[in-house]
Amino acid sequence: MATIETHVSGSVLTIELNRPTRLNALNATLLEELSEALSAAEDPAVRAVLLTGRGGAFSAGQDLQEAGVGGLDYQEHLERYNRIVLQMRRLPKPVVAAIEGVAAGAGMALTLAADMRVAGRDAVFVTAFARIGLVPDSGMTFTLPRTVGWGRAFELLALSPEIPAERALELGLVNRLSEPGRARDDALTLARELAGGPTRTYALIKEGLNASARLGLEETLELEAQLQKVAGSSSDHREGVAAFLEKRRANFEGR
Repeated sequence: MATIETHVSGSVLTIELNRPTRLNALNATLLEELSEALSAAEDPAVRAVLLTGRGGAFSAGQDLQEAGVGGLDYQEHLERYNRIVLQMRRLPKPVVAAIEGVAAGAGMALTLAADMRVAGRDAVFVTAFARIGLVPDSGMTFTLPRTVGWGRAFELLALSPEIPAERALELGLVNRLSEPGRARDDALTLARELAGGPTRTYALIKEGLNASARLGLEETLELEAQLQKVAGSSSDHREGVAAFLEKRRANFEGR
């Protein structure tokens, strides 16, 4: 049985974690299939990606039954997680995560690697790593402090409290809340909206945001100028200006 299900609706690729009896816990097979699905998202026909989980949970994180008491070969195992996080951050199109139920450990880390997050009001986030004597991985020491700040990140990582959806919204862990059972549909609506936008511009925005974490102000200003030069020569920029002047809705094509 496949642990990842994919389908395309319009120009949105939906990637669904599919181990509902295990709360979509992440094992080697699922991670390999997820990486393959993200590679398929490079198709030019795909202009946005929706990442979600089946069965009322996003993901409980690493499957501890696979790890066992003796643990994993973490260097080899984390290569799978790291590849996926980099794929999500480098993908030149928006990634929206829809979260119902639990998002814990590496499952929570995957939501933070997305560009936007829509959570059901029944969703719960848990960093989880310290609960089993591990440090955070899958990019969480990078994404979490940049989302909630240094002090709160340490608190969430060290004490690992359960974070209900309303609190997650206050902290900036999610962008929007949905009624229970509606997160996937609402996230799909958002993904479709993004897919209809200037997706070439979105790719440049992601490039700038990713680089800003390691650049100083002068380097950031220089990069912005370079990215703006690319954006300014795009068909979508010309269409956006024309639509503004003609007082009509822009018809962006992602070029």
